[in-house]
Amino acid sequence: MSNKKRGEKRMKEEDILLKKIGKEHSFKVPEGYFENLTSEVMDKLPEKEKVAFKEEPVSTWTRLKPLVYMAAMFVGAALIIRVASSDHKPVNNDVVAPEPETEVVSDQMIDFAVEGAMLDDYSLYVYLSDASVE
Repeated sequence: MSNKKRGEKRMKEEDILLKKIGKEHSFKVPEGYFENLTSEVMDKLPEKEKVAFKEEPVSTWTRLKPLVYMAAMFVGAALIIRVASSDHKPVNNDVVAPEPETEVVSDQMIDFAVEGAMLDDYSLYVYLSDASVE
């Protein structure tokens, strides 16, 4: 069967059903139903017992507790930041730094070290000039 024939058959069935049932809405609401609906529903609800809450006096500590906790948190954070950012070196301004110790080396020791290093004069010059810059 082609699509056109199926469509015509459905149209005929729909027409038959509409003639039997009609186009009116089958669901009807009594007159004034929605006007009184809220009051009727409220009347059918059971009465709720009213619970009386006993108000306890609020102490000063209860009011200040959040502020004290917050202040303690900020003090703790400041201490942690201070400890984390410090150099961990004791600062003592009264102590004078001692003079660096120098060791006396004989010329014979220097000559022996230079000969043992097996450097020619130019390499020794470059080495000593680079060391003096630092």
